This record gives sequence, C-alpha cells and structure tokens, in this order.
Amino acid sequence: MSRPVPRHFSLGDLFELVADTVPERLALVAGDDRRTYAELDDRSTRLANHLMANGVETGDKVAVYSWNRAEWIESMFGAWKARAVPINVNYRYVAEELRYLFENADVKAVIFERSFAPLVAEVAPDLPLLEHRIVLEDGSRPDAADADATAAIAYEDALAAASPERAGIERSADDLYMLYTGGTTGMPKGVMWRQADIFFAAMGGGGFGEPPIQTPEEIVERVKPEDQRMISMALAPVMHGAAQWGLCITLFGGGTTVLYTGHHFDPHEVWRIVEAERANSVMVVGDAMARPLAEALAEPGADYDTSSVFTVGSGGAVFSKVVQDQLRAQLGDVLIIDTFGASELGAGGSSLGADEGMRFAANPSMTVLGEDLRPVAAGSGERGLLARRGHIPLGYYKDEAKTAATYVTDPDGVRWALPGDFALLEEDGSITLLGRGSGCINTGGEKVYPEEVEAALKSHPDVFDALVVGLPDDRFGERVAAVVATREGTTPSPDDIAAHCRTKVAGYKVPRDVRFAEQIGRTPAGKPDYGWAKTLFA
Repeated sequence: MSRPVPRHFSLGDLFELVADTVPERLALVAGDDRRTYAELDDRSTRLANHLMANGVETGDKVAVYSWNRAEWIESMFGAWKARAVPINVNYRYVAEELRYLFENADVKAVIFERSFAPLVAEVAPDLPLLEHRIVLEDGSRPDAADADATAAIAYEDALAAASPERAGIERSADDLYMLYTGGTTGMPKGVMWRQADIFFAAMGGGGFGEPPIQTPEEIVERVKPEDQRMISMALAPVMHGAAQWGLCITLFGGGTTVLYTGHHFDPHEVWRIVEAERANSVMVVGDAMARPLAEALAEPGADYDTSSVFTVGSGGAVFSKVVQDQLRAQLGDVLIIDTFGASELGAGGSSLGADEGMRFAANPSMTVLGEDLRPVAAGSGERGLLARRGHIPLGYYKDEAKTAATYVTDPDGVRWALPGDFALLEEDGSITLLGRGSGCINTGGEKVYPEEVEAALKSHPDVFDALVVGLPDDRFGERVAAVVATREGTTPSPDDIAAHCRTKVAGYKVPRDVRFAEQIGRTPAGKPDYGWAKTLFA
C-alpha cells in the first residue's frame, strides 16, 4: 500500500483538499459550462498529467492566452498541480507585446484560443523555448495556412487521452506563483511569489476574518456548509491578479464562482446572471465596472431580482464614494467593500468606509516607512511609502534592479515590499493611501494625486468617468489636466468642471486643461490608461 503524499501550502494541494471534501458541490459557472469540484479537479488533474507527459517540469512556465472561460481556471489549477507556473497573458496584446512576454517569462507551453493562433504562429519562430501548444476551440475556423492550427493539440483531446489519476508527486510551499503586471509605464514585469506567501497575503489564508490556518489540512475545517456557501460573481478578466485572488478565496472556502465570460462588459447581462445564479457577492474593478452596473439598475424598466446580493467588493482601481452611493441607492442595505492591493504587495486592506476615502486599518505587517526605512510617527502628517513585510514576493522575474528598488531591507534586517504608493500613518494607527508615486503630479512643489481629483470630477452630476494626468508646464513644472467623459445629453464646459472641482479640492489640484472624450481609455481589467490620456493633449 502506497504511503499518502504529504500536503503543503501549495495551491494545488489546497484545492485538492477542498475538492475531496465537497466533490459534488458546484464550483464554477462560466457561461454555459458548469463544473462541480470533482469535475474541476478531474479536468485539471488530466491537464497536469498531459503537461508532465509532454516535458513540462517543476518551475516551467505555461502561458494561458484566453478570454474568461472554464478552461482558464482548469489550466491555472492544472499547471499548479504539475508544479508548473501559469503565466497570465493579456488577450489584447499585439505580436510585439506577446513576443516580449513569452520571451521574458521563458514560456515552455501555451494554452490559447484558436482565434489567437495567428499571433502565436507569428511569434513562435522567435521562441526556441516554446515546445508545446494546446488550442482551445472558440468557434473560429482554423486557417489552413496557419501552421499553429496543426502544431497544437486540441485541449479536449489532450484531456481525454490523459490519466485521471493524481500523479502522486509531492508539491512544495515554495512552488512558484507568478503574475505579470503592466503597471502604468513600461513593459509588464513578472512578480514572483512563493505559493504559501500568496495564499496568506492575497487568498485569505483560510478565510478572511478568521485566524490563518496553521496546516494545509485545516482548510477543510474552513469549508462552509452547503447552505452557507458563497456564490461570487467575478467580473474581471482572470488574467488580472484581483480576479485570480478572489476566485481562489471563493473556491478555497467551498463556494461557487460565477465567471463573467462576455468579451465586452454588459452591465445588464451581469445582472441577468446575478439573478439567475442567485449570486451573493459581485466583485468589480473600481468605478469602470461599478458605475455602469449602478446605472443599469436605475434605467427605466430595469427589473432585476438582486435580493440575493449582500456585498459588492472592489479591488485594483479607484472605487469612489459617489459610485458607492449609487450602488447603495439601487441595492439597499448591502456591504460595500473597497480593497486596496497590488501585484507586488498582495491584498493590503479594506477601506474603513466611503467617507474615509482609501483609509484602512494598519496591522503588524503593514505600515508607512520614511526615507530612512523607519516607520513614520503616527499622526505626524509625514508622507511616506506604504510598506509590507512577512508574506511578500521574492521579486521580479529576471529583473534584479527593479527587485532591489521595490523589495528593501531596513537597518534591522527586516525585508519590506514598497510598491510605490504614498501614504500617511494616522494617529489612531490607520493608514491613509494618497496615491501611486509614479502618477503623482508635482505642480509648483505641491503634490497632487490623480485619484483624489478623479473622485472630485466624478462627483459632478454631468460627469460619467474621468482620468487625471500631469502635463509639462513652463512655470509650475507640471500642471493638472483631465480627460472627461460626460453623461449622454449633457454638455458641461471646462469652466463648469473647474468650478465644481474647486468646491471639492484645493485650487492647485483643479484641472487647468480639460479634454472631453466619448469613453475613457482603460485596460481590460478596468484600470486607468494614463498613457492614452496623455496622447489627447499631445
């Protein structure tokens, strides 16, 4: 009789423990596809066996190049089960960006939708490490001239031919989790985490509001009973870290993830799915998703049963008070959670309330450091950098310089993550987040954080969305500028916009240049595209 394989704080082990506990429970809804825990476990196991049989070894990178679908989740867990590293790929990349990512990540295998085959075929000759390709059918017809259509094995064929038996390999808490993050400037960078660290830093550590589990097997005790399981509507692309983290939180608690699979964001379709699946929570990425959702509910004739929803959570982008209030007006007494996090930091904390802005409780692992890498004095008003210790990343993949700048060691030998966000440590020990240092505007020596001005702009009754950037200025070094998308049927002037802002923020923060656009440029995950905004002023 074989001895049982020891379990570790690896994401593959943790999922298997939960799947064995509630095998017949619904784990995933993705469009027309539905997976129980047993089915999701079986299909990800088969994929893991297929990958290992085709030369994928511990630490090898497996790119997932797809829109949201059930196979994205299977691929992610399948890679982890094989001790490989799933690599998130932005489905909007052009060939140059795709080539860079695959080369930078040392991708050995790729799982891609057939409609992306031409781009994969274009870059593949430049990627000697890329040895194995798996194609997902998406309804598009294969091009006979496309070499990649014949070089790749069909995903379903790969699973059907693979063994359903778990491989019996011993995984490790040190197995790698990677997340490529584009940020606001430059090419994307791969943030490397130990799987144990990302589990505790961003995936709940066994349940939010509860003490972290001490052994992997304890996760079974945190699985909720059937009548208490969370049904979570996940709207962000799974290539986005916040979506992966939220999905894992739900699955590790024995809940059901409902994945939005539309290729374009349709707020009415979201509410139809929420109603049909009786979702308890809706996970958004800031105002870019939350405001259309609120306004869809307010449209004449809109009639959705949202009585199952008791929480709306946001992470990864600004979630302004005015939009939170819009949601409360439509959904009633729901819990609104605005969470701050970063690929380089994990989940930082949740806002203490809409009236507080992005202010959250500090904890022993989180503080604000000054230039001397010592915590600033509470209540001093000294601006510093948000910092986290303990469960933090290893660094950036193949970028020692950026790693050294972001992950620093203080005079006492403690290692900290500094993702670049300025903050204040308040007298009561809470932390007020000011904004991203890379986007901070220095106008005449005064620091202006775009997020604060954007919130002021979006409180104007005629403004639907806005981005704020800094532009070169001969006198002040930089000046504040805004791109504004107005509501249909309204025509506020730049002077109207500026006058409104003066009632919300100090005069030096008021935009001196205003441009109007039909729609604000954002990334697929809903994050602001500041580069796009600056081009409008060029």
